[in-house]
Amino acid sequence: MKRLALAAALAGFAVPALADTDPTAEQIAKIDEVLAAMTCEVDPANIEVEDDGSFDLDDVICADGQYDVKLNADFTEKERRKE
Repeated sequence: MKRLALAAALAGFAVPALADTDPTAEQIAKIDEVLAAMTCEVDPANIEVEDDGSFDLDDVICADGQYDVKLNADFTEKERRKE
């Protein structure tokens, strides 16, 4: 009975959860460059690298308001939602 309980408990940990990661300094520099061309800026703490290599930018401040922005892995704009 103890083995069954232990096996059941360990089964939940067998597959690691996929998690977003922090961007590298080079990625932050490129994102800053892309955003500057859009008259926007973001705090690097609000940048997440998605599992597919794209970027999720929260609380991006632009000349015309605040947005959530998604960039493709090649740093092209994928989506922009006004907050």
